[in-house]
Amino acid sequence: MMIFFKERLAFLAVPKTGTSALENALGPKASVIFRDPPGIKHTNARSFEAKYRQLFERGNLPPLETMAVMREPVEWLGSWYRYRQRPALNGHPNSTASLSFDDFVAAYLADAQPAFANVGQQSRFVTDQSGDLLINHLFSYHDLAAAIRFLEDRLDRQISLKSINQSPKQEISLSPTLSAELRKTCALDFEIYQALQDGPLSIA
Repeated sequence: MMIFFKERLAFLAVPKTGTSALENALGPKASVIFRDPPGIKHTNARSFEAKYRQLFERGNLPPLETMAVMREPVEWLGSWYRYRQRPALNGHPNSTASLSFDDFVAAYLADAQPAFANVGQQSRFVTDQSGDLLINHLFSYHDLAAAIRFLEDRLDRQISLKSINQSPKQEISLSPTLSAELRKTCALDFEIYQALQDGPLSIA
């Protein structure tokens, strides 16, 4: 999470959406940047509204606007799966080294998720408890150019991204049965991402 106090903007970092690269590029400009622990670094919209908004809006200051980036749901899970296959996690409960992508998604869909599959859900990151969008400016991972244009305009600076914290390259595929189950269980994720195909989503 990064706060740009003067520009009245809070960047909420959805995991596995290129946020590390943006953090690296924008960190020097941010008034406040939370790098650790992960639970604060990746503060979701509900937690921001409940815990942090009032901290940055004391007095007669204009309200902060929030922004975030969202990734295609299967691709997002694939990034988690690949990231947790790295050798550094060998022998750790979070490792997916011995699992297929189908195994990972099946575990993700289970009522009791094992540690390696406990990665959250993008829709819960960007919506309120009713499932309504809670982010002022939401961008697609596949249209990061739009997010960068928005940030360049808002922060009045040019932005150059470098790849950081990338998951290992690996082709993945998901069985039709699990794909259908995932689309049913994570219907809101797919609905929001589909809406992003027409451009960034905004709320007043």
